[in-house]
Amino acid sequence: MAKHTTYIMSEDAKAQAEFYTHALGGEILSVMTHGQLPDAKEELKDKVVNLSLMAGGIHFLMSDSVFEPIIRGNAIHLCLEYEAEAEAREAFDKLAVGGNIKCPLEPAFWGTLFGHIEDKYGVMWMITTAGPTA
Repeated sequence: MAKHTTYIMSEDAKAQAEFYTHALGGEILSVMTHGQLPDAKEELKDKVVNLSLMAGGIHFLMSDSVFEPIIRGNAIHLCLEYEAEAEAREAFDKLAVGGNIKCPLEPAFWGTLFGHIEDKYGVMWMITTAGPTA
């Protein structure tokens, strides 16, 4: 059985991780830079090779993309489902800062709140609330 962990490549992993821990609540658990590796190149010494964070109760991993540029796309979306409407609205509003709201957080035809954001780092987020129980 597989375990899924979201791994985000970034232009500035530390800043992006701080944004997510502020927006979703949580903390950066660890940061390893290229400078901590043997024979690190001087120009990469401050770049993040691996960063671990908890945000919104979810474990994420991140790294600075140093070998190829970041290409923003729409193929992957991170979806956060909240039990409480207030939590969903808070996460939506904070993730939207500096980003682009694709669909406002509002009641959807299937009976939950739903909203869609591209954050200021180009990551696509879908925020929703738990649906009614049968």
